[in-house]
Amino acid sequence: MNASLARAAHPAGNETIRIGLVGCGGRGTGAASNALAGDKNVILTAMGDVFEDQMQRSLTALRNEQPEKVKVEPDHCHIGLDAYKRVIESGVDVVLLATPPGFRPQHLAAAIAADKHVFCEKPMATDAPGVRSVMATAAAAKQKKLALVAGFCWRYDFARRALFQQLHDGALGELRAIYATYYTGPVKPMAPPEARPASATDLEWQLRNWYNFVWLSGDGLVEQAVHSVDKIAWAMKDVPPASAVAVGGRQIPNHEGNIFDHFEVNYEWADGTRAFMGCRQQSGCYNQNADYLIGSKASATIGVRPGAAVEISGETKWRYRGATNNMYQTEHDELFASIRSGNPNNDGVWMSTSTLMAIMGRMAAYTGQQITWDKALNSQEKLVPSPMDWKMPLPIAPMAQPGRTQFA
Repeated sequence: MNASLARAAHPAGNETIRIGLVGCGGRGTGAASNALAGDKNVILTAMGDVFEDQMQRSLTALRNEQPEKVKVEPDHCHIGLDAYKRVIESGVDVVLLATPPGFRPQHLAAAIAADKHVFCEKPMATDAPGVRSVMATAAAAKQKKLALVAGFCWRYDFARRALFQQLHDGALGELRAIYATYYTGPVKPMAPPEARPASATDLEWQLRNWYNFVWLSGDGLVEQAVHSVDKIAWAMKDVPPASAVAVGGRQIPNHEGNIFDHFEVNYEWADGTRAFMGCRQQSGCYNQNADYLIGSKASATIGVRPGAAVEISGETKWRYRGATNNMYQTEHDELFASIRSGNPNNDGVWMSTSTLMAIMGRMAAYTGQQITWDKALNSQEKLVPSPMDWKMPLPIAPMAQPGRTQFA
């Protein structure tokens, strides 16, 4: 084990931990803020983004919030497609990855190869080759005793942890079905074509509007509703489903984007248990983000009744009455505590399963076919272009058409 790995894996209790941020949008800025509050002796020393304006907004916000912990000199502000490499090489101990998820497998592999602890925002990839890469990288992190904490924030919520412990201890009896909803408005609407600057290349334009392109976001099911898919996986003890069928499409025009605005996915496990995931990103519609878990003895709900966010009813009656927490902060509190202890957390296996479950649902909706877990895992469809440069032509793939779009 080299000296840099030994330092990163087992820092002394009073040793300063240096953080680098890759991806300086709203989620990245929030993650950096949480990381700086996650340990008494951490500092932010490097930042990277493809856009200078985005980085400067993030840096200003973080300096205003925690000036004593933001020590980012101008030569540690990195811009461009290779900015992640320069952040990783800048002498940091922990890397926060918060770019659009299409870049996640590449950035995660580079960080773990360089012996860095990682906080990795969800989802972990936008296609199956990316998930396979993440799986291999997570295994390498485990072997190196490097922390790898995922941005699936609900796993760090105290109330939901308590409920899922009740579930796994048998409070519901035999789990028979799950229904999860993520009905909300548009996340980042596509800018109209006339808003595109004459100087903007294809890549720059798509990055500025990243949520609207499948290769960058994975679509709304994979980028946002993956939180609900993750809770389904959690309920099933992270055993993947055997198959999925789905419907989905786009009802509201989105200019040049190629993502759907609604999905409904039906997952089935080998024992016959089923889970149903409904999500929508449309304005002026009914909104709900809730979970219904139906067992042979009782049922559990999350976020259904006001004032009773987490409860069980039926033969077993239970309601969470413990402490509340900021789950985003807890992610980082536990990350740094695990690094300090020398027993680093590694979320690699389940974060990969949850990501692939969402991609599997998208595959089923896009193609109109039943998709098995093995087919999803071994898919050869590679969405993320490589190599990549600012001036490359980057045609927009047509929107999927169920029954016509082929599984690859």
